[in-house]
Amino acid sequence: MADAKLYLRPIGFLYGDTAAEAVAEGAALPLAGGAISFTAAELIEGVPASTERRLVAAKDLHASHDAELASLLERLTAPRPPFAGLTFTRSLIMGIVNVTPDSFSDGGLYDSTEGAIVRAAELAAGGADIVDVGGESTRPGSDPVAEGDELGRVLPVLEGLAGLQAAVSIDTRKASVARAAARAGATIFNDVSALTYDPDSLAAAAETGLSVILMHAKGEPKTMHLDPRYDDVVLEVYDYLAGRIAAAEAAGIERARIAADPGIGFGKTMDHTLALLANLSLLHGLGVPLLVGASRKRFIGGVAGGETPQSREPGSFAVALVAAAQGAQILRVHDVEGTRQALSVWRGCMAGTGA
Repeated sequence: MADAKLYLRPIGFLYGDTAAEAVAEGAALPLAGGAISFTAAELIEGVPASTERRLVAAKDLHASHDAELASLLERLTAPRPPFAGLTFTRSLIMGIVNVTPDSFSDGGLYDSTEGAIVRAAELAAGGADIVDVGGESTRPGSDPVAEGDELGRVLPVLEGLAGLQAAVSIDTRKASVARAAARAGATIFNDVSALTYDPDSLAAAAETGLSVILMHAKGEPKTMHLDPRYDDVVLEVYDYLAGRIAAAEAAGIERARIAADPGIGFGKTMDHTLALLANLSLLHGLGVPLLVGASRKRFIGGVAGGETPQSREPGSFAVALVAAAQGAQILRVHDVEGTRQALSVWRGCMAGTGA
């Protein structure tokens, strides 16, 4: 078919010294240049509605002379440069600070300036590499927040985070908020609309020098949970994010300043979400760091029970490990200390060193 594309989903992961040895011996390839390697991949050709799939050994992928495949393989295996000054020697942890009265998990808990500043400091002390500050809930069914209200919520908090031992991210869809946040010291623009909600957002990101996180969402927060449909959710999310990365680069945002987020729960059913998490490694073909934000989300309750967001914390740790095992570079979570502990134990087991 004329518009067919190639996709690669790495499988057969190796960790620790074994991963490096297998790469050195030509039996595996590095995943995004990190400490995980893969011994095979599912090669997918076609369009989301119609694909052909087959398994290929890593050594055979490396030996291929197909130019399109070689380009995809380069994006899949190349080391990721530092993002907002942070290096990827392990999965980074982004802690959530919702300065809102209505966020799905902790709305109203930290909606005062003092409370949010204290919360950010607690997250940094607990091991957060990034603190993500947001003043507009984008939970399913939520309404937009006026620009002035959002600025009034987040700016005093950002100004109070000077000297914080973590990078500061602004979670917003508005260019004016991102510009003000950059002046207040934020280094990351985390946009659930992938810089599409506000027509000035691409220019704002380019001009401020902020690193950006481009997230996939199907529809607007108010209605995105109402019967979302896909031919192939994994490939469609990949294609959308590839298009937004290209748009960002065309606007003058260097690829080294871009990360991608598949948007867990944003216009996706439980089955869509589980498919994305099971096939997360395919998204490394975008050639940028991957962020996964699944903490306390409703699908966890659908899989294993948990009526309240707080009761879904054990499931949140499990999702963090699933994402880290597939090389996700950034994990956006509510419980930083618990996630850090879970990741530390997992890394120790995989490396066999206890470190």
